[in-house]
Amino acid sequence: MSVKDLMTPAFQKAEGGLFSKVTKADAGVDIEALLADGFTILSWADPFFPDPSTPEFVLDATIDALKSGVCNHYTSPLGSNELKEVIAEKLREYNGLTVDPKRNILITPGSDSGLFFAMYAFIEQGDEILIPDPCYPNNFQNVETRGGVLVPVPLRAENGFQPVAAEFEARITEKTKMLVLTNPNNPTTTVFTRKNMLELAKMCIEHDLVCVVDQAFEDIIFDGREMVTMAALPGMWERTVTVFSVSKGMGLSGYRVGYIVADDVVMDALYGTAVSVIGAANTAAQKAVVEALRRPGFVQDYAETFDRRRHKIMEILNGVPGIKTWLPESGFLLWIDVSALGSSAEVCDYLFKHAKVSVNDGTAYGVQGKGHIRIVFGCLRDDEKLYDAFRRIAKAFTELAKKKGIY
Repeated sequence: MSVKDLMTPAFQKAEGGLFSKVTKADAGVDIEALLADGFTILSWADPFFPDPSTPEFVLDATIDALKSGVCNHYTSPLGSNELKEVIAEKLREYNGLTVDPKRNILITPGSDSGLFFAMYAFIEQGDEILIPDPCYPNNFQNVETRGGVLVPVPLRAENGFQPVAAEFEARITEKTKMLVLTNPNNPTTTVFTRKNMLELAKMCIEHDLVCVVDQAFEDIIFDGREMVTMAALPGMWERTVTVFSVSKGMGLSGYRVGYIVADDVVMDALYGTAVSVIGAANTAAQKAVVEALRRPGFVQDYAETFDRRRHKIMEILNGVPGIKTWLPESGFLLWIDVSALGSSAEVCDYLFKHAKVSVNDGTAYGVQGKGHIRIVFGCLRDDEKLYDAFRRIAKAFTELAKKKGIY
């Protein structure tokens, strides 16, 4: 018997790429080695990676914090009061939430740990959890590691990947406890409409469900779409736990700062267990994020960059045989149906070998990800370098289509 056999079933099943090939973007790939070999990494949702991009004033705040001498000490495991006060103002202005910074906000070491903590607090063995499919892989894995039961609900291309409440409701049983959403959705970039969010909210209230929402991509929304915060809808504040990030819209991925927002009844329990589960976020990073949130204008520059890129990329891929693309609604991700060219693993491997780019296999994002790939167009600071990578991708797609006899 291996010591791994003593792990829980979910951990026994988990693979990190040491003994097999895995499809998770953050495991099984030596990114540094690929960069050294001239590959372009379009598989990490890390804005402008690997190029420097921190705004000068945020960098200055980081350096000042380090020089102050306080950064070798913890903040409270709940987060610095200064940062929570700035976040409370942002929540009021952007999310329509009026909160008490000392009762409703918990700073986390990145949103991934926050998402795990938010779900960990509720899920018990056998609980059924409704999750849109395709969706962020951690939503699935967090359920499994807690012994919960995944209940994937398909998001369909013909509906613009919008959630249909009736499809969720049809899967509810007496064991259903939670609805988990990523809005805007990763990988499809879909911004869920107010109508659909209201219908999901009504369902949660009628069936007494907890709702956990990951809003990591909320900052950059295109074409005048409305970003609806579930916790701000009638009847949802008391049953919604929302997870936020500064990694995506603000491009501060390496700072590892996220935050959870919830009603104080929920937050009291999270406050009481935070030090045991997630610990305190980095002190210097918290001080720097205070300044980023006070002067968020740089995010508009990023939004303009990603808006320009999404249109140019669609132009580059226009007419390429064997693929179907959708103009991104938010952020910097591109979801592509490549099923006509082969399996998603086959296509990813072909792009890796013939275009020297790393992209994401769609199967990591759920059953509906079969035959799809995700490409991060937020990488690289130089637009032209990114466009060159997409021209290589277009060429490789075309070559593969010829080999498949569809061009």
